[in-house]
Amino acid sequence: MSKKRQILVDTALELFYRNGINTIGINEILKSAGVAKRTLYTDFDSKETLILAALHQRHERFIDWLESKLSNSDSDASVIENLFKSLASWFDNQEPALGDFRGCFFINTSAEFSDTSCEISRFCNQHKLQVRQVIQRHLHSKDPILLESICVLKEGAITTAYMSGDNHTVIAHCLEILKVLQERLNQQVQSK
Repeated sequence: MSKKRQILVDTALELFYRNGINTIGINEILKSAGVAKRTLYTDFDSKETLILAALHQRHERFIDWLESKLSNSDSDASVIENLFKSLASWFDNQEPALGDFRGCFFINTSAEFSDTSCEISRFCNQHKLQVRQVIQRHLHSKDPILLESICVLKEGAITTAYMSGDNHTVIAHCLEILKVLQERLNQQVQSK
């Protein structure tokens, strides 16, 4: 990737994540990036192409970050603990790889591009599916209820933390709910 293309993607991602996509125009991106319009259209044939490049970059960063946070998990309990403690750290702006917390870029983008058949919306959905696959890969249990609960609570925690600013309470609630669920699932297994 050329240096100017990377500057455009970095700038677009930062501006889109901070302000929303539809509020940011191409001219603002060019001005912030210090790049000429001609350079933009050499690498991107439309704003949509630039949006997709920004989404792709954020996706790669998030997946790499998530893999690194879950890589040393040796049990389902440690997957849950590592995931939600890492989310709490992100909510507190303590995760440099993800930058300052502004909610989920993919949820935010999906809200702006509600046509589920558009490429941007489909990419956001693919991101969520890949996040789910990363979590699933690290879990020892194959119980779909556990995976689904973790994923739903993760999404709820991100949205609630962003909207309420009550980062620590939401994480504590998620951890407690998952602890109770794991205990019940273990009791079901033992009673069989």
